[in-house]
Amino acid sequence: MTTIRIGTRKSKLAMWQTETVASALQKNGMQTEITSMETKGDKILDTTIAKIGSKGVFTEELEEQLANGVTDIAVHSAKDMQSSLPHGFELIAFSAREKVNDVLVSERFDLDISDSSKKITIGTSSVRRVALLRHFFPHVQTVDMRGNLQTRVAKMRKGDCDALMLAFAGVKRMGYDNMIIHTFPESTFVPPVGQGCIAVEAATGLSFEKRQMIRRSINDPDSEICLLAERAFLRTMEGGCSIPAFGLATITGDELTLTGGLASLDGQQLITHTVRGPREQAITMGEAVGEYVLENGGKELLIDIRAEQG
Repeated sequence: MTTIRIGTRKSKLAMWQTETVASALQKNGMQTEITSMETKGDKILDTTIAKIGSKGVFTEELEEQLANGVTDIAVHSAKDMQSSLPHGFELIAFSAREKVNDVLVSERFDLDISDSSKKITIGTSSVRRVALLRHFFPHVQTVDMRGNLQTRVAKMRKGDCDALMLAFAGVKRMGYDNMIIHTFPESTFVPPVGQGCIAVEAATGLSFEKRQMIRRSINDPDSEICLLAERAFLRTMEGGCSIPAFGLATITGDELTLTGGLASLDGQQLITHTVRGPREQAITMGEAVGEYVLENGGKELLIDIRAEQG
C-alpha cells in the first residue's frame, strides 16, 4: 500500500485541513503519515506579516521538508501561498471550496458595524481587511491581531477588541460559527486570492504515480480553475499577504467570472475590475485583470504601499 507523507503547520486549523486531506487519501486506498511543525509566521506574533516579509512566511520550512524528501506533500490554506512558488515546487491539488466570505466574530451580539455613533474596535492582521474597513466603515477602529484563531478569540475575550474579522471557512472549521454576528458580502469585501480553499504542494520531483493518486483524491476541477485565475491575477500584481489586493473567481456553467483589485492602505482608493470568459482561459483572464489594475493606477498605488510599509 502506498504511503503519503504529509507536512503541515501545528495549529488546530492547519491540522483540521491536513486530517481532511489525509482522510480523502485513505478513502482512496493510501496510508498517510503526518509531520507537523511551527513556521516562521507561527513563531513571530509581535510583528505584522508585512514587516516579517510575506514570501514564504508560512511555507518556507514546509518546503524544505519537501525538497529533502522528508515529506511528499504539504497542506496549506490556499490564501497563504505566495503568488509565485520557488523553483522546484508546484501546487498539485485544490480542495472543494468553502464559503469565501469574511465575517465578524464577537460575543457582543448587539454590535452593529453600521452604527457610526458608537466606537467599535475590530481585530485583524490582514492589510486587505483593514483597507476595506477604512473604505466602507471609516468610523471603525482596527487593532493588529496575530496568532491562531483560538489565540485571537482569547485576546478578544480579554478586551483587546470588540470583534474579530476572519474568514468564514476557518471560523466554521473550528466551531466558532455560533459567534458570527455579521457576514460581509463578497461583492464589496472581495476575499483574498484562495480564501476557503485547501492547497496541496509538492516538489516537482514527486513521482507521477503519487501525483496522480493525490489529484484523484483531493482535486476539485472547479476550484482549480478558479484558483488558477486568481493566482494568475496576483502573480501579475507581484503580490503577497502584505499588499491589500483581492481576487475572486466563480464558475457558472462553462463561464468564469473573475473580480480582482487593489486598495490603498488608508482605504481611500479602490481599483476593481471584473472580466468574464470561458473557463479554459482562466490564466489569461487573471493576467488581464492584473494588467488592468496596474495600468489604471495600481502601479503608483503599489509604490506608495511599499514605501509606507517600509
